[in-house]
Amino acid sequence: MRCLTVPALCALLLGSCGYHVAGRADALPKSIKTIAVPAFGNNTTRYRLSDRLPQAITREFISRTRYQVVPDVNAADAILQGSVVNVLSFPTTFDTQTGRAAGVQINVYLNLNLTERTTGKVLYSNPNMEVRERYEISIDPLAYFEESETALDRLSKEVAGAVVSRVIEMF
Repeated sequence: MRCLTVPALCALLLGSCGYHVAGRADALPKSIKTIAVPAFGNNTTRYRLSDRLPQAITREFISRTRYQVVPDVNAADAILQGSVVNVLSFPTTFDTQTGRAAGVQINVYLNLNLTERTTGKVLYSNPNMEVRERYEISIDPLAYFEESETALDRLSKEVAGAVVSRVIEMF
């Protein structure tokens, strides 16, 4: 009898503590139906990432949420503004024979704000969001394939997924 009460008590406590499955919450006001994602600012020398992020975030909003993404900020209920604050990359692994880097990690730091257009009320703010991505570098100079572009694409998708999740869950 005691064995049955402990799991039942745990289930009751977990069910009543506000526990929910990630990705299912939508903490934005019901009045928000359209979101604009204008071009991101860039405080770095890596121009390509800030160019890719708005498109990746737009695709993520369209595929995962009920919100319509509009190109005109004046037609949107909310505006997601962002800037790439810093991009750091450093080697994580080295080829033991050549001493060259074989793996690289990129850390991206963003400043994000979602504001309600009509009131100017800040719905979500994260001035120091960090997202990381790793990629491998070919150590064979004859078969060398520049992986950084592909890594930037993956990083853009990773950032977009994290941004959308955090915005709709207010995390």
